[in-house]
Amino acid sequence: MRDALVAAAFQLFLERGYEQTTVDDIVALAGVGRRSFFRYFPAKEDVVFPDHERCLADMTAHLAASAEDADPVGRVCDAARMVLLMYAENPAFSVQRYRLTKKVPGLRASELSVVWRYQRALAAYLRGRFADRPDGTLQADVIAAAVVAAHNNALRSWLRSDGQGDATTAVDHALDLVKATFGTPPTPLDRDEPGPGPGPGSESESASEDVVIVVSRRGVPMWRVVQEIESALTTRPQN
Repeated sequence: MRDALVAAAFQLFLERGYEQTTVDDIVALAGVGRRSFFRYFPAKEDVVFPDHERCLADMTAHLAASAEDADPVGRVCDAARMVLLMYAENPAFSVQRYRLTKKVPGLRASELSVVWRYQRALAAYLRGRFADRPDGTLQADVIAAAVVAAHNNALRSWLRSDGQGDATTAVDHALDLVKATFGTPPTPLDRDEPGPGPGPGSESESASEDVVIVVSRRGVPMWRVVQEIESALTTRPQN
């Protein structure tokens, strides 16, 4: 019944336009009564976003089930991918909805409200994980906003291409940027540990004793300073 109402609604939206289509028109085409419509959708605009409530519930459950030692930034990025998968389940419908929301200001407002609810769910999880950090609430809100912005940028590019290509690759690339900026840095490899070689005072050892100076602003997180030092140490000088 729910799917039949969505299908009827979009058929009429495409034929007549959103503003010219009424709830009575939708239920008449679907062959049901008004009461059936409002059992599933509080208002006409809600039929345009029929799957977001389910996706938001799944995302919230996913975050709630996170292990204590899970990287929180990686976890919210994984949660954002659930929204992508929802869109990718039916590319044709997702593209139709994207085109429709661009034309109807009221639907754009409804879409922004949905996006805000996703962002609020991500921020709530991060606030709990960052509760003992200085500026933990600020960090949580900034990271949640960055995750949503990265996801939506890649998703809309895919929708503008009429759903062509692999949306997952673009979204992964965007979210990887967020993780690289805010996430837990990877454990340094053991490649820099000294191995057997010439003894002290040898020519080989003295030739490899370089001095590395890293300049950083006050307040930069220590892990980023360490990351810069590691990068400097592993970069070979040009001859």
